[in-house]
Order: sequence, then structure tokens, then C-alpha cells
Amino acid sequence: MSDLDHVREIDRALRGATLGSGRDALVLDSWRRCVETYGMDPAQADAAHIVTDAELRRHREQSERLIATARSGLQSLFRQVAGQNYVLLLADAEGICVDFFGDPRFEDDLRQAGLYLGSNWSEDLAGTCGVGSCLVTGEAVTIHQSDHFGLAHTPLSCTAAPIYDMQGQLAAVLDISLLRSPSPKSSQNLAINLVKASARRVEMANLMAMTRREWVLRFSASPEFLEVDPEAAVALDGSGRIVGMTHAAVSLLSPGRVEGVIGTPIDQLLELSVDDLPDLMRGRPAEDRVLRLKDGRGLFGHAIAPQAARVARRLERAPLPGALSSFAGADPVLGPVLQRAARLAATQVPLLIEGETGTGKERLVRAIHVCGSVGRSFHVLECAALRPEAIEILAEAPAGTLFLKGVEDLDAACQAVLLRLLGTHDGLRPIASARCDLARAAQDGRIRTDLFFRLAGDRLRLPPLRMRHDVDWLIDRILRRHSDVDLSLSPSARAELGARDWPGNIRELESVIKVAVTVTEGRVIDLPDLPAPCFAPQTDTTAEQDLEALLDACGWNMSKAAKRLGLNRSTVLRRVRKAGLMPPH
Repeated sequence: MSDLDHVREIDRALRGATLGSGRDALVLDSWRRCVETYGMDPAQADAAHIVTDAELRRHREQSERLIATARSGLQSLFRQVAGQNYVLLLADAEGICVDFFGDPRFEDDLRQAGLYLGSNWSEDLAGTCGVGSCLVTGEAVTIHQSDHFGLAHTPLSCTAAPIYDMQGQLAAVLDISLLRSPSPKSSQNLAINLVKASARRVEMANLMAMTRREWVLRFSASPEFLEVDPEAAVALDGSGRIVGMTHAAVSLLSPGRVEGVIGTPIDQLLELSVDDLPDLMRGRPAEDRVLRLKDGRGLFGHAIAPQAARVARRLERAPLPGALSSFAGADPVLGPVLQRAARLAATQVPLLIEGETGTGKERLVRAIHVCGSVGRSFHVLECAALRPEAIEILAEAPAGTLFLKGVEDLDAACQAVLLRLLGTHDGLRPIASARCDLARAAQDGRIRTDLFFRLAGDRLRLPPLRMRHDVDWLIDRILRRHSDVDLSLSPSARAELGARDWPGNIRELESVIKVAVTVTEGRVIDLPDLPAPCFAPQTDTTAEQDLEALLDACGWNMSKAAKRLGLNRSTVLRRVRKAGLMPPH
């Protein structure tokens, strides 16, 4: 369709001559709003509307929880559609794109078309479009090519679905778009089904994250996908009143109901009370968990109990053997890892030790070897710049532990030789360390999947220092190791060490203490004796579960947590409130 034909069709639609146009009613309604309400000119080829960097930061900050909740689902959707050159946009309730997935090869074209971060797709600025029309109607839409009002957007095909918060308010829009798309509009039927399903899953993930202290009742019209991909859910307080929901809950529980169901007792909609929810938990076949609605219909239900409130307590654990007993102080995060390591030490199970640089991976490997392989050899391969010949000579090595240090650094040739060695030398027990998520490296093709599964008999992850509870124990231990005299730390120096971010983890802490021991002139290390941090604290978004773990590690001291995150205290408080986190009782 030429630009002139497009303008003429809009003019005919405004005069009511829509018979035979083939346009959806929502498109015609949107065209009418564009002219009559927004005063837009269809002949004007307006460029994409892009907000300033400061405005984008504000919108992303306001949407940070939603972005974090939605990201894994959006990544999954993008993997499904990337081969067809789709772009994914997550827009907030004002139409601003706050998250984006697209092919970097087409970045310039995507920016020009407005299919990029910071684009404003509200209908009153961009005209009829996927995001804008979805925000106005509250429904999933496909705006295909000349459905768009503005001439600049007519090559695009945009399919969008709304994302509602747990109170039933439209919070965001998920959009998948094509720069150029095949005709006809029916080519996007699969796209609209995919985007609606993804929006539903984002709503479900948000509800589960926000209501961890409440009962959640998830339901579907059929039992097959009840537990893995339910259609809708509600959250219930202790009295059985609905305190949160996904958008589909209203249509499933009470079709035709105009208002939402927030605040409604569940027994007004279903033939059950809150006391019946335990019967709907896992353990019974899904087809037996039938919910009866007041109107006689049936659904299948799955109840999820509230998470028990975390109780702060000293770690109680069985004594650890030998070298493992001195690996850490009383730390509820690291304790279970060491207990598991102790049980695995005397076995031949291959182990993968993961953690950031400097977290003590090599020390843990050696402790496991000492505890479980008395009298056996300990072979070390530094995987960075390793040559295949260095692996091949181990074919005649005596039985024992084979420590693969930094296994993610192995090139393809070395991976093949290592896999062959492990297949022919039964006496070598591999224990590998990695600074990255090795499963992700395998999925990305950087590590052979057959090698990954050969190495990852079990995976142990060491927490970063900023997440550990035994920082004072570590400080005192390192101080004793590097001081010939009885040195101590002033309260201000100890507080400073406890509040740092420690990107280099224990290795960085040890270096700082060694410097302080060297430069102090008395028997008390004070604040001026400490070298400055190597890096500025990280200021990126902290996922909800990581934020809670960091707060636990800081004893819920907001000032200490803020310093570790490189943020001000009010920002941390705002994130805590937004995440619905509560200190342990």
C-alpha cells in the first residue's frame, strides 16, 4: 500500500466508510482517537520518539522489579523467535521501552524504527501501534503493517500483550515486532499466542515472588499442565481472602464479572475454604485435585503453602572432618556446602566447584582431597593456555585427584583430549573449578556438553565474600596468619572491612590485611592503615534473592548493605519495600 493510499483509507474510515476495509475494529477505533483526540496527521512521517537517558534511567528504576522478574521468561521467548528476526520489547505502563532483546547486527535499523530501549510507544505519540493500542484497550493486539497510523511505522508488524500486576492494574506490555514482515496479518497468529503465554507466565512469576508468605492457589481447566504451566492463580491471606491474582483469574473464577476479585473470600467463588488448601498440594494426582465453582463448573487446582518465616539462629551442624573444619566460621550459607563436600570427599564422584574469583575454590578442592584421598596423588592442571600434550602425559599418572583449575579456559582441542583421558583412566577423580556458571558455558557452546556432564557429578557453589556471615572470623584468621605480634583492629577499621563489596573476595581481603599489618605503627590497625578499595562498589540491579541474602549477611544493617552495594541507604530501603522483604523474626 502506498503512503497516499494509506492516508486516503484513514480518511475514509473517519467518515465511516469502513465496509470491506478488512480492518479490525480496534484499529479503526485507534485511528479515530489519533485524529480526533490526539490531533495527529496521518500524512506526517514522524520519527521514533526516544526519551532522554535520564528519563530512561528513571523508568527502568521504577520498573526494576518487573524487569528482574520477567527477564528469564523473555529470554526464553526470544530464543524461540530470534530465528525469525523478531525483536522483544518490554514497555512500562507509560509506553516506554525499559527492556529489549534483539539481534545486534540490525541495531542501527532497530534504533531508527524505535524498536529499542527508551522508545516511547504510547498511542498519543506513536499513533496506532502494538504497545500503545494494547495500553489503551488492555487486550492483546496485532498491529500489522498498514494498521499503523503513522507512515514511518507501516513496514512493521507488532504483536503485544498486557501484563497486569497482582492487584489487577495494567503494569506493562510485552511486544514482539518485525522490521519487515510477511503478509498477510494471519502470519502473526502464532506470535500473538506466544506473547500472550509469555505475559501470563510473567504475571505468574510476579505473583509468586510477591506473595511468598501467603497461600497461592493455581488452577487450570485441564490437569495436564497444572503444575508446570497453570492458566491463572490467586494469593490468599490466612482468612482465605484473595490478596493477589493474575489477570486470567477473574475470567476463570467468575466469567462476566466486571470488577476484580481482590478482597473476595475464596469460598464465595469456590466450594472450598482455606482449610482445604493442604489437600490440593503436591502428592495427589492432578486429575484428583478438582475445584468446584459456585456456578457448577470445575477446575483443577494446585495449592502452594506459604514459605515459613526465616528464623535467625546459630548454625547447628555435625563436626566437619580435618581440613574442611577450618574452611569457614559459623556461616549458614557455606555450612551446608561444606557438609555436602564432607559426604562426597571419600567417593569417586566428579565435582565441579563454582564461585567468583578469590572465593577459595582451590583451597576447598585441596581440603576435599585431604579428607577423602589419603595417600593418593594430587594432580593439578592450570587450564589457561594449556596444551593437549600436558593432558596426554597424565595417561600414565598414578590414581588420585585431578584438579582442573579454571576449566572454563580449556580450548576445544584440550577438551577433546581431556574427555578421552577421563574415559580411559578410571583412577583419576576429576574435581574442576570454574569462575563462571559452567552449565551456561555448555549451553552457549563454550564447553562441550559431554565434558560438562562428565565433570559435574555434583556442583558445589562457593558464595562471594559479600554474602558470607563469617567475615569477622575470616578477618581474625587472616590477621593471625600474617602478624608476628598480637595485632587487633579498631572498631572503625573492622566496620570498614565488613562493609566493603570485595569483588576480589578472600584474596582481596587477605591482600588488604597484609598491607595494613605492614604499614601500621602500633598494635592496633586503624582506618588510615587500610588501603583504598581496588574498584568502586558495583551499582547494578541486585536480584531479589541476592538482596535478601546480602541483607542477611549484613544482619539487616541497611547502612552496611548500602555500602556493599554502592548505593545510598534510601535506595536500599526502597528496594526492600518493593521486593516485599522482611527481616527474620
